[in-house]
Amino acid sequence: MSERRARPAAKSSAAKGSRKSAWRRALTPPAAPPRAPATDAEPPAAETAEPPSIVQAALYRDGVRVSSPATLADTFRELREQPSGMAWIGLARPTESELLSLAAEFDLHPLSVEDAMEAHQRPKLERYGDTLFVVLRAARYLDAPEEVDFGELHVFVGPDFVITVRHGAAPDLSAVRRRMEEAPELLSLGPEAVLYAILDTVVDGYAPVVEGVQNDIDEIETEVFRGDPEVSRRIYELSREMVEFQRATRPLVGMLHALMAGFAKYGTDEELQRYLRDVADHVTHTSERVDGFRQALTDILTVNATLVTQQQNAEMRALAEAGFEQNEEIKKISSWAAILFAPTLVGTIYGMNFEDMPELGWRFGYPFAIGLMGVVCVSLYVIFKRRDWL
Repeated sequence: MSERRARPAAKSSAAKGSRKSAWRRALTPPAAPPRAPATDAEPPAAETAEPPSIVQAALYRDGVRVSSPATLADTFRELREQPSGMAWIGLARPTESELLSLAAEFDLHPLSVEDAMEAHQRPKLERYGDTLFVVLRAARYLDAPEEVDFGELHVFVGPDFVITVRHGAAPDLSAVRRRMEEAPELLSLGPEAVLYAILDTVVDGYAPVVEGVQNDIDEIETEVFRGDPEVSRRIYELSREMVEFQRATRPLVGMLHALMAGFAKYGTDEELQRYLRDVADHVTHTSERVDGFRQALTDILTVNATLVTQQQNAEMRALAEAGFEQNEEIKKISSWAAILFAPTLVGTIYGMNFEDMPELGWRFGYPFAIGLMGVVCVSLYVIFKRRDWL
């Protein structure tokens, strides 16, 4: 991008060595555990503690803060009085009037201002004249609910100003400002250095999210083979988060390559070029991990559906076997009931005690009745036995 400010003069090799160490301190965030506890209720003090949308505004000259204006009007006035300075304005969910005043002062393109007002934009990089407009999606992992929280950050980078418009709790820009102020050699390079530091912070913030998601996937795999009935819902929710994570990381690869393509045209400092390439490598690695997570969740969902189907088939088979056994028992009971019914029927007829019954006076009546009962019972037994009812 074009520069209104003169760059610092070339320094000796010893000075360059000290400048490189300053860059490393400024661009390397402090070490943190992979899954840091969520801090929903404790927003960063310097960037979110104040109620107004103007979180912090500062003017810098040669990498050193020279003033901290309380209002946008003061910031505009002091920047006009110091043409060699740089303004860094941090906003959190600003009002329309604040954005319009910034647009009028710094000649921001109406389309970029409209995007910053509405939010919910995909990551992108747009160049409007000598102003660069960057949309980033930051992410953080919340341990308690085991979910990923996404924030949106809009960055306007001009020749002598950097404006950040944050929608959401992440990222912690106060930490970026502190590290940059501790490295005046880096901050003296101007707005490009601030942009690269913000990019580095956003990308480094993905690492704890990746570790947290990896742990969730490991837990889900255990729950799937354990037969947890709630695991399908958890797979679905995590898959939706990975879709959002993919939308946040994948466009960054192209954005960083576009920035690298403009190194020669816009005279980007060589050391900043190295750090930007390192950020691009981290983004590529993160994007590949996220793609792997989506594929893994798809495979887990398929395996879970297979296991659920197998379980349902086993239950249906068990029910069918139980029904078959019950049917066999019913057959046996029905067969014996029919066999016992035959002699009962004969006995019932002879037990009616009518006077005009020829068999009552027949000498062989009783043996005939007993024989008839036996023949009927045996015949029924043979019939049921051949049909496997007994």
